[in-house]
Amino acid sequence: MQFVLRHERRHSLRFASLDSDIGAAVRARHPAAAGADSMVWVETASDGTENILLRSAAAVRLARYIGGPWSLLAIGSLVPRFLRDAVYDVIARHRHQLVSADQCFLPPSDVRARFLA
Repeated sequence: MQFVLRHERRHSLRFASLDSDIGAAVRARHPAAAGADSMVWVETASDGTENILLRSAAAVRLARYIGGPWSLLAIGSLVPRFLRDAVYDVIARHRHQLVSADQCFLPPSDVRARFLA
């Protein structure tokens, strides 16, 4: 999440914990997300239908959203999902070793409104 906040250009994403009321509601509406314990990307189409992306599919969509050189990671969509998800799982499992975080993240006030309860 901190990575996204540092690199995004549009500043339009909103964030919710999977344990929040909103996260529970999304999981209830989408059975595929019921057991999700990783990134879930939720998009609402112009007709109001909701689409969700899980794990590596969500990461590929995030790369497209961030844009710039990160959008090159979207080429990962050409890799079969079972392989992408395996790589995603390894990175997710070791993310705390890959990124140092000595303190809890406290978002600035202008960003806090984007965190949904």
